[in-house]
Amino acid sequence: MDQSTGRFAGEREALGRLVDRLVASVDRLCFNPPVTAVYDPLSYARASFDRYLDMSVGTDQVLLVGMNPGPWGMAQTGVPFGEVELVHRWMGIDAPIGHPPVEHPKRPVLGWECQRSEVSGRDCGVGSRTVRDAPSVL
Repeated sequence: MDQSTGRFAGEREALGRLVDRLVASVDRLCFNPPVTAVYDPLSYARASFDRYLDMSVGTDQVLLVGMNPGPWGMAQTGVPFGEVELVHRWMGIDAPIGHPPVEHPKRPVLGWECQRSEVSGRDCGVGSRTVRDAPSVL
């Protein structure tokens, strides 16, 4: 069920406003050389992150937030510790993934086409799937 409407719409809107504030704060950050590329998946993969939020609203479960700085997890999926296979196939999130304004040539954002695996995201997902059958009950 899409929790962004109906009984839990207020909770979901409040989470959305918090994310908007975080994104605005991150957008104000400035970096000097040698930094050439900055990845903010809450901007370019926001639709995927929003779907992740929708899955948690109205439940008594914990919402895992944070960002693993590795290039093959949240940078590809928009979901914290979001190893591609876990997010796309197991959680069923299939939202569009954009790109940061500048990408490092060795760290392209491939989204759902990414064949690499983020170890921490994979380990987190394996543990979750061992404990629960479906992501909706996490």
